[in-house]
Amino acid sequence: MSSFNSDQYRVDGTQKFDITKAKTRLKDIYDNKQEYESMLAESAREMDELQSMMYAHNRYGLLVIFQAMDAAGKDGTIKHVLSGVNPVGVKIHSFKRPSDTELGHDFLWRTNAVLPQRGTITIFNRSYYEEVLVVKVDPSILLNSQRLPLELTSDLDKVFKHRYSDIKNLEKYLHRNGIRVVKFFLNVSKEEQAERLIERIEDPSKNWKFEEQDVKVREQWDEYMKAYEDCINETASKKAPWFVVPADDKKNLRLTVGKIIVEELKKMDMSYPDSSPERASELHHFIDVIKEQNTK
Repeated sequence: MSSFNSDQYRVDGTQKFDITKAKTRLKDIYDNKQEYESMLAESAREMDELQSMMYAHNRYGLLVIFQAMDAAGKDGTIKHVLSGVNPVGVKIHSFKRPSDTELGHDFLWRTNAVLPQRGTITIFNRSYYEEVLVVKVDPSILLNSQRLPLELTSDLDKVFKHRYSDIKNLEKYLHRNGIRVVKFFLNVSKEEQAERLIERIEDPSKNWKFEEQDVKVREQWDEYMKAYEDCINETASKKAPWFVVPADDKKNLRLTVGKIIVEELKKMDMSYPDSSPERASELHHFIDVIKEQNTK
């Protein structure tokens, strides 16, 4: 097994991020399929134990955000990494195109409504970052659908500058309230994405995953890469870092994401609630009560 160092993926605002230098594939961190499955199971076990402690401690929450181009592996990564975690303490929200009701509110409204409760992990499959990615590449969405006053949309550069600031302030606010934020950009190459999209067309069982819009978005690949680079540079911080994870190999991707989430959970100062001697004695009394109930 290769050594693992999450720092190679971390972007925390201390240095400028250049997306053209970001890897889409690295050397495997597992030696074979058996080791991959063992490592994935161990990561899920650790995550489950830490989440159980978080739930009992009831002081922290964790927001995990996944952003990526289509077919980068968001759904599969979430499914595999969280497969062994007690679902009581995990909530997953997938954000599609905003509904008419959502468009009637500010751009953070729909995600703010489902932020993590203390003691839980909340996963955002896409998020409020769509508002500085998709909307930035296609500002007609902002101008025609989002119903902002005209005086606020006359300078688009200022609109997105303010949105970066609003997002960064939200994440700072969450951290100050015990909600930790971890953000993943799954960095897939254009070539690998093409293979996966073609597979969705050729495999009837995957046809439902394919949308014609995916092809249109590929025409704007460079614009999207620039939008991701700007977004990451403007919103990365030590308290809410981005992790830019190579996504061309799905197994590596899943192991890396799992290890990073476990690392972030371990940084939380949490424990199971202490039990006083008096409380322990009181509870011990119920053993006899429970056993006696069996005789009735």
